[in-house]
Formats: sequence, C-alpha cells, structure tokens
Amino acid sequence: MNYPGGVTKRKSSTVNTNYANRGMTLEEDLNITNSYYSENNIAFIYKKPTPIKILKVDYPSRQKAVVKEAVFIEPSTTDYNGLYKGFYIDFEAKETKSKTAFPLNNIHNHQLKHINNILKHNGIAFVIIRFTVLDQTFLLKGEDLIDFIENETRKSIPIDYFLEKAHLIPFGLMPRLDYLKVINNIYGGIIDEKKRKEWKDKKNKEIKI
Repeated sequence: MNYPGGVTKRKSSTVNTNYANRGMTLEEDLNITNSYYSENNIAFIYKKPTPIKILKVDYPSRQKAVVKEAVFIEPSTTDYNGLYKGFYIDFEAKETKSKTAFPLNNIHNHQLKHINNILKHNGIAFVIIRFTVLDQTFLLKGEDLIDFIENETRKSIPIDYFLEKAHLIPFGLMPRLDYLKVINNIYGGIIDEKKRKEWKDKKNKEIKI
C-alpha cells in the first residue's frame, strides 16, 4: 500500500555508530518517551504488562496475599499500544546485537497476525528495531514488515532493507526517542483530523476486512 508522504529511500548502506545512547535499553528509552508524551498531552501510549500464570499463592488473608510462584506466558499481541490524535497506535519493540540483519524468529506468527489485524482496521502498526552494536533505532511500518515476510525466503531482514524502507529515529533529550515525529513524517496529512475520513475510506477499499 502506498501512502501520501511515503518513505524516503536511503541508498547508502553505511551506518554510523552513535555512542550517545549507550547504557540504556530500547524499552527504557520508549518508556521515558511515552511518559513525556503523556505528561505533555501529546499521546497516551502504554507498555502492555507481561502476562503471568500464578502457580502458588500464600494467602493468609486478602490484604496479605503473596505470589510465591509464577511463570511468564508468551504475549499474545505486541509490546505497546495507545492513542495519538484519534488514531490507534500499536507496535512491537525489539533489539538485536547483529550488525547486518534482524532475525525474524524474534517476532512470532501471532504477533504478525495481530499487526495485520490492526492494519485492516485502520490502525497504525509498526515495529521499532534497535541494532544495539550500531546504536541505531529504526521504525518499520507493519505493511513493509509483512511485505518482506510474504515475498522473501530469508530468515532475517538485512540492514539494507531498513536503510531503504524504514525510518531512523534520532536520539534526543526530551522526548528521548521521538517516534511520533517519524509517524507524522510517514503519514503526512493523514494524521490531520480533516483528512482522516478520506484516508479510512481509501484503506477500506484497499483491504477487505
């Protein structure tokens, strides 16, 4: 699918290492950024809690109940979701130590299905991938992620694909990782309230729900 204000392709395959962010994880950066968005009434996007299955509880009373044993359950969707200017935002965030590619086994089939469902219902879905050794963070649209998986046989997405299709998210102070600025650049006037209905009508024709 093609959207107004499409992705600017990067022809160079050279990635410069940025040392400004060393020591912080992608999740920490995103949580700080989302707090900034919320405190400044820009957007309300939250980290989904990791589901657990409780196996044993010490329950002397309701007020003193303590979980003694539990196991993590595999998440059924993605890491973050919320609202931005009336649009539903949903994305997965991953890190890789590879300099050359992002392994696709880091994203599960049920997560891809979830991303596809969000796109079908006019939501904005994407993945944020950090190449930790390079200290570079990219936003890749859900449409481009699914297109690669459906049309390629590789088990990883090469860095060149990110350079061509994705958008580099620059590091900053406040907000720390301004991915919504990237969203604005990608979708252009679509985010504008006046153009929302026109965009949704177009997407409904392109995607059969």
